[in-house]
Amino acid sequence: MSSDVQLSLFDNSQNTSFATDSIPTNVKIPIPPGTYQNIEQIGEHCNRCHRCELGNTRTHAVIGRGNPQAKILIVGEAPGQNEDETGLPFVGRSGQLLDKILESVGLNTETDVFIANVIKCRPPNNRPPTVKEIEACKPYLLEQIRILDPKIILLTGATALKGLLSDKRPISKIRGQWIEWENRLCMPIFHPSYLLRNPSREPETPKWFMWQDMQLIKAKFDEFKTVT
Repeated sequence: MSSDVQLSLFDNSQNTSFATDSIPTNVKIPIPPGTYQNIEQIGEHCNRCHRCELGNTRTHAVIGRGNPQAKILIVGEAPGQNEDETGLPFVGRSGQLLDKILESVGLNTETDVFIANVIKCRPPNNRPPTVKEIEACKPYLLEQIRILDPKIILLTGATALKGLLSDKRPISKIRGQWIEWENRLCMPIFHPSYLLRNPSREPETPKWFMWQDMQLIKAKFDEFKTVT
């Protein structure tokens, strides 16, 4: 047997390439850290992903928007109809409110934050994603976090909190608290859609609490800016 043939028998590069290409087709194929080099590669896989059944009904996978070099990553639940149609997260009424909230404390949605979701494809009828769907999609989010390398992660709502940190506590109990995770600071906050359903700005209401939380977030953001 020639040396070239022997080498080819032990060359795993072709097998590795095949496994990577097969990631969107089979949830059993792992997505180890370092699989992707950039967000675009994740998007390419997500737009042809069938690791769960949501791939059968999506129009566009929703990967993210904002500045990939931002210090703040905002993680939402899942795309809605507007997001599915545009391929961008938080572009409906909730997204418009989120942008206003960020702007109210001097955070620019184009330069200071990157916005993504736990789930990249829209669940039918905007239902909450299942545990199975979250687990199938979570490796994509973990790779996003590794590539983006944010200092601060804001988890909007219970699904985002549970999806990333596996924390089942109610948002109302832990919102506004810093949680250390993987050398990053995470804070659970109310989802903008919840604030739309609770519009009062009176003290001790969700919008009032959100304002307090955003002050803490902006102060920590400024602190990181000073350090760097």
